[in-house]
Amino acid sequence: MPRPSEAEVEQRRQDILSYVMEHGDVRIDQLTEQFGVSLMTMHRDLDELAERRLLRKLRGRVEAYPALTIETAKRFRETENVDVKETLAVAAQREITPGQTLFFDDSTTLFPLARKLIGPQVVITNSLEVARILGGADGIEVRLLGGRYTDFDSCIGPDTLSALSRMRADVGFVSATAVAVGRLYHPDREYAELKTAALRVADYNVLVVDHSKFGRTATYAYGDVSDYDLVITDEETPGDELAAMDTKVRLAKPGTTRVDHGGRQE
Repeated sequence: MPRPSEAEVEQRRQDILSYVMEHGDVRIDQLTEQFGVSLMTMHRDLDELAERRLLRKLRGRVEAYPALTIETAKRFRETENVDVKETLAVAAQREITPGQTLFFDDSTTLFPLARKLIGPQVVITNSLEVARILGGADGIEVRLLGGRYTDFDSCIGPDTLSALSRMRADVGFVSATAVAVGRLYHPDREYAELKTAALRVADYNVLVVDHSKFGRTATYAYGDVSDYDLVITDEETPGDELAAMDTKVRLAKPGTTRVDHGGRQE
């Protein structure tokens, strides 16, 4: 058998992590049977996930960290649904014209969109990764919001909100950790507050969120999708969740973007 690619290995590790998160506590021999790999391969995968602090590897078994720890693990979030995020970025590009001031929050969903930006552009962000992506780009000025640095690889807190309140953006782009029946949720109160504050500083607000975030909740409810002028998601988003969104919706799929006119879909 040919050796699996790095992408295939990473996908298997994400699947293992999802399985452990779902079950909470799993024997390692059970995982080898579940995923059809050798014990040695499984130990390598679990060692890698444990080094990322995405699960605990114990004697003969593994257990999941609390949900909040997983949600704040940037490296894990970056490797989730990469192809879908790229498709959403192509659809979101339609909302950008040269010379605008844009706001990007720290959501990994927006990283592919940041990589596609072409100056002249001003970008306001609390994300250090967005700042790194755009820092060397010609014609792009980055205004990084300071504050308390966290495991999201971004800044948050009163200083961040205060700095944001003194700025203005033409278009604001954010994503969401969880969406259920039109309501938005986040596991961290301060980040929920930042997303709410971002709505007030942009003239036009876009929510970019893939199908995996729907039908989920988290600790803090902070708003509704109707607060946004446009929601960009993919075609795997459940129909009942689409029906619950009282705003324009753009459905993106690889290679093209489908624009519907039924209901509130754009």
